[in-house]
Amino acid sequence: STDHLFFPAFVTLATTESYCMGATVVAKSLRRHGTTRSVVAMVTPNVSQKSRLGLQSVFDEVIVVDVLDSEDRLRLALLRRPELGVTFTKIHCWTLTHYTKCVFLDADTLVLCNVDELFERDELSAAPDAGWPDCFNSGVLVLRPSLNTHAKLVEHALHHGSFDGNHASEKINREGKKKKKKKS
Repeated sequence: STDHLFFPAFVTLATTESYCMGATVVAKSLRRHGTTRSVVAMVTPNVSQKSRLGLQSVFDEVIVVDVLDSEDRLRLALLRRPELGVTFTKIHCWTLTHYTKCVFLDADTLVLCNVDELFERDELSAAPDAGWPDCFNSGVLVLRPSLNTHAKLVEHALHHGSFDGNHASEKINREGKKKKKKKS
């Protein structure tokens, strides 16, 4: 159905089978509290077809996106958060240009009341990170999809990584080379 085009959407990301369960809770909690917005899941290719079908029963749209992994195992080990390498995959939210605005919610977010008012906030809205108050936490983001912004974010990740040591240049370079080879 294309009736969701050009409307705002809540977006979450599932990079593993277990995150699919969390994403389902996000969608159900949004709907339980009466959201009037579309609810979208981005999934990575390693998520099984069975899990994708399960997500399709609770989401308005399920979109497969490539993994963007910083592959910075050393720094992530120091943080004791090895799973954060794939956090860059959230950058794909900016490619959802068929939505006017997106509110990204991590798959471990539990919505306790209607939060549609988040769409009234400007891009880029996010909460400060508890560990690094001069940085923001990417678990809840308000953004306006834009391919231009997406390209700039990927470029920034390539050259600068993230404040917590995530550096995506090697993985993004490999992904880009794979795509160029496929086009040839």
